[in-house]
Amino acid sequence: MSDQTASRLPTTIDTTVAHEARVYDYWLGGRDNYPADRALGDAIAAHIPAIREMARANRAFLGRAVRYVIRELGITQFLDIGTGIPTAGNTHEVAQQLDPAARVVYVDNDPIVLAHARALMSGTPEGRTAFIHADLHDPDGIRNEPALAQTLDLDRPVALMMVAVLMYFRDEDDPHGILAKLLAALPSGSCLVITHPTADFDPKAMKNVVMASEQAGITFYPRSRTETERLFAGTRVVDPGVVPVVTWRPDLVDEVDHRDAPDAESAWYWAGVGIKP
Repeated sequence: MSDQTASRLPTTIDTTVAHEARVYDYWLGGRDNYPADRALGDAIAAHIPAIREMARANRAFLGRAVRYVIRELGITQFLDIGTGIPTAGNTHEVAQQLDPAARVVYVDNDPIVLAHARALMSGTPEGRTAFIHADLHDPDGIRNEPALAQTLDLDRPVALMMVAVLMYFRDEDDPHGILAKLLAALPSGSCLVITHPTADFDPKAMKNVVMASEQAGITFYPRSRTETERLFAGTRVVDPGVVPVVTWRPDLVDEVDHRDAPDAESAWYWAGVGIKP
């Protein structure tokens, strides 16, 4: 880990400053958030009243994607970056319900997520889970972290989970280069899972969200469908392509009545899965 990355990686919890993981936790109805997080969450909700439903839709996609990766692609290993605060339906919970031997490595830069790492590692006896306190700005640090190779068999395909995390990276932060480095460490047959917020459905509202986030000190960079598709460079995007998050394989939701088609614009995220050749 470089000195620059180490200085970026917080080790203490500053409750006076909003953090994206804790804002998301607030929208999902969690308890691990503070006044600054709730203030930003409410400010964003003033511009997007359905933001809580959108957060839940994004979370639901994670479960569908994990089911798809295991059932359709046969991948039982996951590198989940931008993990967030543990809540119901974490990656290892969904994965190990289908395959008790599934393996998951979580990565997050928030010390409050680090404090909850034990919950993230309470998997099945047959499976393996680990947590890495690291920053996505330093993909080499993630690749070289011993826990990665100790937990995952990097000779077998891995699902790289980037669910609602790349919006915190502007183009000048080189998210394409970060993804390329992470994918280079994974073998052929691995896959990339992405959701990304967009201004495509309501540019004015999303502009206000960007302003509120920036005022709170959080980078927020929505991307168009075309820009999101570019993040899958070097992979083959599977059907149905990069689509609104609620329309990506809704058949994989176990408990939902599928007779009613979801409203494509009810959650302002693009979503997709790409396979590394």
